[in-house]
Parts: sequence; structure tokens; C-alpha cells
Amino acid sequence: MINKTAYIESTGTNPHKNLAIEEYLFSRCGEDEVILYLWQNQNTIVIGKNQNAWKECQISRIEEDGAVIARRISGGGAVFHDLGNLNFTFLASKENYDLKRQLEVILKAVQKLGIHAEASGRNDILVDGQKFSGNAFHEHKGRCYHHGTIMVDVKLGELNKYLNVSKKKLDSKGIKSVRSRVANLIDYNPGLTIEQLKKALKETFEEVYGHESRIIKEEELDRQAVLELYEKYASWDWVYGRQFEFQYEISERFCWGQVDIQFQVDSGRITDVEVYSDSLKPEVIHKLSEVLKGLRYNNQQMGEKIGELHSDDAQEEEMFGDVESWLRKAEL
Repeated sequence: MINKTAYIESTGTNPHKNLAIEEYLFSRCGEDEVILYLWQNQNTIVIGKNQNAWKECQISRIEEDGAVIARRISGGGAVFHDLGNLNFTFLASKENYDLKRQLEVILKAVQKLGIHAEASGRNDILVDGQKFSGNAFHEHKGRCYHHGTIMVDVKLGELNKYLNVSKKKLDSKGIKSVRSRVANLIDYNPGLTIEQLKKALKETFEEVYGHESRIIKEEELDRQAVLELYEKYASWDWVYGRQFEFQYEISERFCWGQVDIQFQVDSGRITDVEVYSDSLKPEVIHKLSEVLKGLRYNNQQMGEKIGELHSDDAQEEEMFGDVESWLRKAEL
């Protein structure tokens, strides 16, 4: 049962610090509370947990422009953040986690600002069929979070400038570019500001959950604990991952995401493997890499091994089945 709510705004725009605060709040969220965390990043590309930074991003251009790459612990795809975007995170115990209720907060806040929006699928929020908010999710040890973007006045030209978007992904959605399917809320409310949006979100958060929120100040957080998490998020190993020299690569696009697998093979056996994906289920992707290592580089053996993986979650079961079918037929 939810007995209290809490609200916190980040005071800075460093993505590694903001992600550190998010994980800190996640690990300390009470059993009977829901926390709403609002934060902004300046000129940042944030990639999903299982994505390949070298493939997703125009790294040399990002470095030349002084932008930043960050990696989150949730799944999903790469997104661009500037100060025209507001990020939100709902944090709760698994018992109190309610995606429908959380989305209601966003939809009602936008409605307060004179804009009619609707949720689409599991991870997009649309206005007039255009996406202004993408969402991702994380669950660990009985706690869950749901976070996402709200594009108010983002520099849309930077989307194509810094991101490499798979042609298969665009083709699967029947669109020509990232920019063609996104919109800023300022196009529907020309005077809208980030501060107005924050105010509306806090109000609707309290209305939907029926509690006045306790305000958490950043200085109340354990500085050492946040610093340790910051060092993780800012580290080369976390952002870019290990350097991996591979001999073979296969890729496929499914309705639930893109999968790229890179193999190192010696004497016909897989000695090392990396699996990358923008899927919202990073734990599935991790299992794939675990079971493939050490197998013969052979369609049937890889397919059989993936076929042994099962889950009580219907979407995860579908994912294992899709990957098994693909690997059995893939051109190796």
C-alpha cells in the first residue's frame, strides 16, 4: 500500500551524476512510497544497457562538439537530451509499481497544459501521432522504476546529427528518419516552459496518488554513496563497454527490438560473444550471451541452446522463441 509520496528535482545537468542519483533513489525507495524524480541533461546521448555505443553514436562528432555519452541501467534505445527536454523517473516497490497510474500522471500533466496526448504501446507517449516521450523500465530486488523523456523544445536537428539509427528499425516503423516521427510540446503550446511542466507534473503526481509529496533536497542524499555511483556511470568501461575484436556478426530486427551478435570463434567453437540490443528486456539479452559462449559456431546447436531458455513472462518467452527461430536459419 502507498502511504506516502516524495518529489525531488536534480540541481545539475551532468548525466552521469543524474543517473547516479536515480540509482541511489532506486536502492533506497521505501516499501510504502512512490518517488517522482525530475532531471535534465545538457547535450547528452543516453544509450540503453545492452547497446553498442560505437554503433549507436557518432562518437567523433560527439567529442568534437563537447557532448556526452551516458549509459543507463534500463533497456531500450538511444536518445538525445538537451535542456529542451525534461526527464522523469517513477520509483517504487514492485508491489506499488503501476505503469498505468504512472502514465496517467504524465498524460494529466500535459492535459493541464492544454495538450491532449495518449500512450502508445508500452513505451511511447504521442500527440497527434507524433512521439514526444519515450519510456524505459528497470526491476531489481523487489524494486522497479519507470523513466522517460518529455520533449518540450528539443533541438531536433541534433537527433540525426549524433545518432546512428538502424535502417531496419526505420523500415519496420515505415518512416524515413528519427526526426520525422517526433514532436516538441512547444509546437502545441507555444509559450510552454520546463518550469510550467515541472509544476504540472508535481500537481498531477499528488492528485493521482492522493498524497502531498515530501520534498527531497539533493543535499539530503548520502554524498559518498552518490559519488561512488557517479564514478561508475562516468567510467569508460561502463559507457563504452569492453573493446571486443570479433570475427563474425549477425543481426536481425524483431517487433520487440534489434539484436546484433558478435562472435569470436576458434576451431569452430565460440570463445567469446557480445549481444547488443535496444530491447526493453535487458535481462533476456544477458541470458543470450551467457548461453552462447562455449558452443560450437553452428546454427542448430545455438538454436537448441536458446530453445532451452524459458520464462514465466509471456514477452520474454516470445523473445527466446524468436531468437531461436532466427539462429536456426541465420547465414553464418
